Amino acid sequence: MIQWLFPKILGGKNDREVNRIRPTVSRINEIEEALRREPDEKLLTLTKQWQAHLARYHKLDSPTKSQLERMDATGLATAASALEERFSELRGEFSSLPKTIQPTVASIEGAKAAFQDITGHFAKTRAKYLEKILPEAYAVVKNAARRLCGREVPVNGQPMIWNMVHFDVQLIGGIAIHRGMIAEMQTGEGKTLVATLPVYLNALAGLGVHVVTVNDYLAKRDSDWMSALFGFLGLSVGCIQNEMQPEQRRAEYACDITYGTNSEFGFDYLRDNGMAMTRGEQVQRGHYFAIIDEVDSILIDDARTPLIITGYASQESHQYVLYKPMVEGLYKKQTELCNRVASEVERLLKAGDVPAAGAQLYKLKLGQPRNRRFLRFMEDPELRRLLDKSELSYQQGANKKNLFKLKQDLLFTVDDKNQSADLLEKGRLHLSPDDPDFFTLPDVNERLSSIENNRNLTPEQKSAARVEVRDRLDQQAGKVHNITQLLRAYCLYEKDVHYVVSEGKVSIIDESTGREMAGRRWSDGLHQAVEAKEMVDIEKESHTYATITIQNYFRLYEKLAGMTGTAETEAAEFHDIYKLDVLPIPTNTRNIRIDENDQIFKTRRDKYNAVIDRIEKAHAAGQPVLVGTASVESSETLARLLKRAGIPHVVLNAKFHEREAEIVARAGQRGAVTVSTNMAGRGTDIKLGEGVAELGGLFVIATERHPSRRVDRQLRGRCSRQGDPGRSQFFISLEDDLMRHHAGQNRLASSVEQFDAKDQVTLQNSSLGKSVEAAQKQVEQRNYRSRKHVLDFDDVMNMQREIVYGYRNEVLTTEDSRRLVHDLVAEVIPGKIRGFLSECDPYESLSAQLYDRVNENFPVSITPEDFQDPRENVISAMLVRKMQEAYDTQVRDIPEEMLDHGERRMVLYAIDRLWQEHLGDMDELREGVNLRAQGQKDPLVEYKNESYNLFVVLMDSIREQALQNLFRSAFSHSA
Repeated sequence: MIQWLFPKILGGKNDREVNRIRPTVSRINEIEEALRREPDEKLLTLTKQWQAHLARYHKLDSPTKSQLERMDATGLATAASALEERFSELRGEFSSLPKTIQPTVASIEGAKAAFQDITGHFAKTRAKYLEKILPEAYAVVKNAARRLCGREVPVNGQPMIWNMVHFDVQLIGGIAIHRGMIAEMQTGEGKTLVATLPVYLNALAGLGVHVVTVNDYLAKRDSDWMSALFGFLGLSVGCIQNEMQPEQRRAEYACDITYGTNSEFGFDYLRDNGMAMTRGEQVQRGHYFAIIDEVDSILIDDARTPLIITGYASQESHQYVLYKPMVEGLYKKQTELCNRVASEVERLLKAGDVPAAGAQLYKLKLGQPRNRRFLRFMEDPELRRLLDKSELSYQQGANKKNLFKLKQDLLFTVDDKNQSADLLEKGRLHLSPDDPDFFTLPDVNERLSSIENNRNLTPEQKSAARVEVRDRLDQQAGKVHNITQLLRAYCLYEKDVHYVVSEGKVSIIDESTGREMAGRRWSDGLHQAVEAKEMVDIEKESHTYATITIQNYFRLYEKLAGMTGTAETEAAEFHDIYKLDVLPIPTNTRNIRIDENDQIFKTRRDKYNAVIDRIEKAHAAGQPVLVGTASVESSETLARLLKRAGIPHVVLNAKFHEREAEIVARAGQRGAVTVSTNMAGRGTDIKLGEGVAELGGLFVIATERHPSRRVDRQLRGRCSRQGDPGRSQFFISLEDDLMRHHAGQNRLASSVEQFDAKDQVTLQNSSLGKSVEAAQKQVEQRNYRSRKHVLDFDDVMNMQREIVYGYRNEVLTTEDSRRLVHDLVAEVIPGKIRGFLSECDPYESLSAQLYDRVNENFPVSITPEDFQDPRENVISAMLVRKMQEAYDTQVRDIPEEMLDHGERRMVLYAIDRLWQEHLGDMDELREGVNLRAQGQKDPLVEYKNESYNLFVVLMDSIREQALQNLFRSAFSHSA
């Protein structure tokens, strides 16, 4: 009773948080009212004043030690004076800074070190100051928006009249975002304007604020639109677009505020840290604050696919074309076989042999789970129960032999849920009737052992034989891999559902948004297999250069926040992965949308007929309709039915994404009928045309439930913005994928019986509604586990990535590249000496053995006398000194700038080549450890242990290879 009563009296947690913010909103409004009497210059003055204060917390830009050492007295005095000016601003907050700075190298270097010691406090100090000025800064932004009203603003080349001033609820949202929360605001509440508040405040710090959107169009639109406000306040705005050149990207990132998509920001990070060969080639300047629009789409939906920069691998793709006719013939033959099995099911059912019919029904599911006749069988609740009973029976241990017999006639099996297809013996014989070893991988260990033990072979012949064995293995493995991926392409990946073909290219469709995923390709040859299937040009298989997950990219930021209309259902994941809390923000005006009960149908055909009928009635009355579908295929099916019914309409799916915003923006006009994949058009408001409100506003119809409740909420939210009238309704059939794969089978069968008993087309059933929601929760939990699983593995990789990228950046930015070389010598030599000592014969002279090994492996002048004391530390210290001296001697005549550039490049070559090889090794390890679960071992623990060993080897190899590169280059110059 008390648990129920307290929230009623005190409000829930979110209500209390909003109430805590309201006094700050009142203060903002008071300040803004006073600012109305001030001239425009007052706003600019305040901006510059805050920027000047926050500039004291920037990084120190001062000469390097080597530059200082080359300066004369005047130059040192100038450098000391610049430091003194900077320190005078900070001494009041940081008493550890030196009281004076002398114009000497030692004093300036000491001051730089003291500054470095206090930089760890800057983030906290900066945050405290921003919180202090928040009310006044937000008032400045609101006042600037008021002053802009009536002015013409060019947006994407089109003039727009500015008519926006922040509401109180938008101020609440802006405060929540600044404080590192996700502001959940309904569609049409003006999230784009809300973002200007925390963006302006944090841009004052001068570290760059990134505003992240879901596509290039919105990034360009919002940057154009909001730059009118930011420019009025003296801030610069940039926008990153696809295919921009590095020089232009660098200029955009140098702005106070930069708009762009998550993939553009992420790929620039990978290029900067994994591919840039000089500091000047890097375009980003840090990761201070990111505000993510449609945060659920980016941090949840896009997080399933990592960002990967690839290059072409050496293997050609022509094998896919070679094996395509074979696999296509195999697929057609299995289709014919499964049609015969379906006929056999019907015959057995008529004969009353129910157990045999159940066995054949299970066989049909194994061979072709998407067979049309099989799907029609599944409409019958009795046959569903029969299939479940038969499947359970065959999966029991005692019936494994019978299961093997059942599958004997099949060419391959398909597992729809796990996205796999496996060739069976009959399929292998069909593909290669004359070569029984076509799919047999050679026993490499046995053959290599046989070669080594063959005394008749010379060492050269043994080497050639080993190469031949490995080539044979690669050839056989490649053949099996190509055929397996082609089989998956034919059985599991459907055109206009999983991908579209446009302009001779295969583009993946995001299952949540319905958008093409630009630049994304399926890995491991699957994309090439689909290209072969669709007979388009096949690109070469890729080799990974750099990769990062969306989760780990955005966790790089010092501050992270976001906004969306639908986040609360994923609040736990936002908190667990990103440490972000969700705060629902009240609407500015009451939402009056009418959400009608779901209409549930037995078949897809009945559902589509009802949808067309409902659209026809609304269209006849002039009411605009937005129809949401779950796939491109569904949207085109509906479009054909609308055309047949003579209803004018427009279609928005992955094939027409370029017109996305334009099509969605017009969806509220009188008589408009817009067919769209569920999540398309996010970020674009649908404004009602003249007279539409009187007709009931926009009517949103969904043709099925999405696996995510969040997407359903997003679709409903497309209507009834800012108090507009609107209506929504979902039409569901028992044949929908969500119902077939995830709804409780018993409850589903019971619902079908209700249809049959009442002899009706549609059904409204609260129990089935709960089944739908339970199915959605099940899918959401599965998807979260999947994302968490990917992240758990990538967290291991991320620690290694941070170390490698950190070392790489140190190479790019270190003041003294010669110190880098000397450090490498000091790190590599002791390990080498340790290895030499372990290989020495204890019964022979250590000194002589060490002398021989060092003489063979290191380009330095040594004598046997140098090894009189063979202790490891003594020999290591001697050799480190001689190696450093030898290097310095060889490069002394090389111009300093040329040498500095060359030294860095030699180390970077070693890092990049070995890191890319390591990524491939980690991929193979990742695939391999999953099999260890069968041995009762935790794959993640195994992955952590073995990846650590691989990483130790990697870092040792990088140092050794870098040192070899440096000495080889140095001696080639001297030669």
